[in-house]
Amino acid sequence: MSEMADAIRALAAEKGLSEDSIRQTVENTIKAAYKKTFGTSDNCIVKFADDMSDVTVYSRKTIVDGVYDPSQEIELEEALKLSSECEIGDEIDILVDPHDFERSAVTTGKQMAHQGFNERYKDNLYNEYKDKVGQIIIGYYQRERNGNIFVDLGKVEGMLPVKFQSPRETYSKNDRIKALIVDIKKTNTGIQVILSRSDPKFVQDTIENEVPEISEGIVSVYKVVREAGYRSKIAVYSNKLDVDPVGACVGPKGVRIQAVIRELEGEKIDILKYDEDPHVFIKNALSPAEVTQVVIRDAEKKEALAIVPESSFSLAIGKQGQNVRLANRLCDWLIDVKTEEQAAELDLTESDTRKAAESLFNDAADDSYEEVTTVSQLPGVDQKIAALLKDAGIDDIEKFMAAVEDGSAIKVQGVNADDIEAINKIISENVEFEDEEEKTEDAVVESSEETQEEEGYFCPECGERITLDMTHCPKCGAEFVFEEE
Repeated sequence: MSEMADAIRALAAEKGLSEDSIRQTVENTIKAAYKKTFGTSDNCIVKFADDMSDVTVYSRKTIVDGVYDPSQEIELEEALKLSSECEIGDEIDILVDPHDFERSAVTTGKQMAHQGFNERYKDNLYNEYKDKVGQIIIGYYQRERNGNIFVDLGKVEGMLPVKFQSPRETYSKNDRIKALIVDIKKTNTGIQVILSRSDPKFVQDTIENEVPEISEGIVSVYKVVREAGYRSKIAVYSNKLDVDPVGACVGPKGVRIQAVIRELEGEKIDILKYDEDPHVFIKNALSPAEVTQVVIRDAEKKEALAIVPESSFSLAIGKQGQNVRLANRLCDWLIDVKTEEQAAELDLTESDTRKAAESLFNDAADDSYEEVTTVSQLPGVDQKIAALLKDAGIDDIEKFMAAVEDGSAIKVQGVNADDIEAINKIISENVEFEDEEEKTEDAVVESSEETQEEEGYFCPECGERITLDMTHCPKCGAEFVFEEE
């Protein structure tokens, strides 16, 4: 194996480039030197040995009788010296000695090769890291300039700008830095990975790594809001009725949440339960403050009033309004916090404001209403259990209720008493059953009203509706007499 083949393989390993891309760069380099020497590279042919051990350069020329362009043409007499089978009009490849290249051409070729290798290497790195945007990466502190921290990530350099740093954190030489990739930029020397430790997604990814129930899909993160270095609020919910989402995130004796707090250098974290009811969600979002009542003041504008005891007022507002500000962003509502005494002076009634909120949610429900008739359609039901019930022929809600009463539901393989109880609870909260007697009475009343509406008397001349106390038609004036049959 020649030195050239070894050099190509070493370069491929160092730069992470394929041998084909390096071969292409070498070929372009030779053609650039050829063009610098002979004025064109259109007829330059570069051939590599199969094992990359050697490379040869040829000049492809047309055989003519009378040369006008020596770089592109060759006399028949000269061509016959190279091959006795040549004829005018044929093309012949003539071996070129690289030593014939001008010194400046060689220099140009080297520069072009160096630039080509760098561009290919840069493109490969960019393609590799652009798919990692939004992921967490670990590097080591390298240096600082104008407050920006440069991080050694191995192949590439990362930058942690001042605006993406937490005010709690300071770094020293070779400190380990865990951060979120938010952007990739190309520079003259390569690519630069922009990092962040202030992004809410950094907190979300960190807690997802600590809580196995999240990665398993049992618990989901609804939203994370944050003021980096001070406080984060995380709303979570459970996809299983028997799993407490807040408890899962906190962990036994708080070990899981403490690991997240350590990563954030002691930043305060509130884990709270998400709820579709804005009254409950707003109340939870203002934790750790105690909220006695939430009043919806304008459902359309999403304006709410949270009433707290005097002792919890400062806690609900937070330092410089931080707690209520984060709660606003978490719930996407404009929350005004008042003490019980302040709220009493406003003379607010929950019933009036609740109607506006219920009207808003009922309208939304009416638009997307879909009759629920089967167990699998119930919100929050375990779909595996629903599939087992369907296979047993009791997916219909009414059939399921009957099967519960006669005890056949508990006999379905894979379904236990806890599963039945959970489904019963969902049905009681989400399904209303109409009494058959009420249906019959409603039908009779409706039929009676229709019958009464259909009965009546009409003028035999013009068809105008008339009554028994009339003697003349109010429209055409016709005279008539009513006789009892």
